[in-house]
Amino acid sequence: MRNGNVHFTMYRCTSAVLCRLNVFSFPMHVKDYTMSANPSFSSDELGISKGTILGDHHMVEAFLGEGSFGVVTKCRDTKKNQTVAIKVNKSNPEILLQAKLEIFILEQLRRLDPDRCNIVEWNGYFLDGERICLNFELLDQSLSDYIGDRNNQGLPMREIRPILHQLTNALFHLGSVGIVHADLKPVNIMVVNRSESQVRVKLIDFGIACNTSAVIPGDCVGTIGYCAPEIMLGTPYDEAIDMWSLGLVAVELATGVPLYPGEDDYDVLKFIIETQGQLPDHLLESEQFQYETDYRSKETRSIKLKCLDDLEQLLKVRQGPENGQTLFVRLIKEMLALDANQRITPSEVLKHPFFDPGLSRRTPCTDMNSTGGELLVLSQQPSSWKSHGSQKFSYSFQNSVEFPQKRDINTSANPSASEDDLQITEGTILGDHHVVEAFLGEGGFGLVTRCRNTKNNKTVAIKVNKSDPEILLQAKLEIFILEQL
Repeated sequence: MRNGNVHFTMYRCTSAVLCRLNVFSFPMHVKDYTMSANPSFSSDELGISKGTILGDHHMVEAFLGEGSFGVVTKCRDTKKNQTVAIKVNKSNPEILLQAKLEIFILEQLRRLDPDRCNIVEWNGYFLDGERICLNFELLDQSLSDYIGDRNNQGLPMREIRPILHQLTNALFHLGSVGIVHADLKPVNIMVVNRSESQVRVKLIDFGIACNTSAVIPGDCVGTIGYCAPEIMLGTPYDEAIDMWSLGLVAVELATGVPLYPGEDDYDVLKFIIETQGQLPDHLLESEQFQYETDYRSKETRSIKLKCLDDLEQLLKVRQGPENGQTLFVRLIKEMLALDANQRITPSEVLKHPFFDPGLSRRTPCTDMNSTGGELLVLSQQPSSWKSHGSQKFSYSFQNSVEFPQKRDINTSANPSASEDDLQITEGTILGDHHVVEAFLGEGGFGLVTRCRNTKNNKTVAIKVNKSDPEILLQAKLEIFILEQL
């Protein structure tokens, strides 16, 4: 469904330095980072077991989950006698690059108060041999397990309301610092403490998050069953993909089961169309997607709705009539708008009548009326937050970590582009309106071309990166660096 492309970064051509102007698309296949609980680590390639010391003073006490990135462990900080969650990334070159990208995102999130913004607190990173370990506050239980503890029958409106409000609050503040989470789902949402009378939740796992200004159309981000239509169809997207995912999480909170649990994108698209109608023309006309006429879908849904309005009747049958059910369904329809441009925004959700405190028999959540669309950020310095002794961290990794071998990026003049595996020659049009006029150099990453922008008749330098996964990750890391400049 997703075609291969190359990635373009456009620079203004000067005799001094190359300044980034714009970014075009490349698809980056993202590995499944979903964690499985209580995995068997006896033969784990990381060689970590209970009692293992990570870094200098983090002793492994238990395993919380695993994924293709590595494992998440519960550790005791023997210096401070505190318990934390440590995400141990494998030393695979691609995963190390992904970990570095995550660190860039987490550094930007330091501007937010983790408690007031419902985002996991990050305490920095350390190295364990060749592995990057990320240190987080230890939280109680995933929202997926929390739903499972209710026998997957769903939660009443009075419990859904504060959870949904807090998650919207998290998205609102992510948007305030220009971050797209890109993988919002129940396993990436944690209940802070089940024993508290008022449920508090936090958003975790920023492994594939990115800046809104560096979003790459065609990126295979997210998890099947929670991806927005624009992701599956390979069209441009923005932070609205997180609102779609949150809408599906909200339905799962109410029903106890996923709304669109397909095994692949095609199944999910079929379910969406059956429930919500035809997709917008501008999505279906995308060159990134073609219908497979001989495809046979597999039915995996526990609940089948003819339309989203049927959700209200389903809730009345399963939970009994409750105040707010009609407003809840109305909100879900706005969150799951097929056209991202019509999808409700976090600030609009926070003002939605579904969150009227009068609809709940108890106070929905402590800050439900204090948010009001106002930022809860930058009101205090990170050093004043409750923390596990966070320190200042730099981006400089020690030489002992063997990151992907650096390719030779020294360009050679006048390369033989006709033989280049990118199949670019003079006259080739890159993107929509950049005509290649000459080749300025090449390297392991790809090549640099001189192009004329046919729209504004300006000459620019275009760095064309190969579609190799490692090179694409390196290009994405370069984009993050350039954004900081």
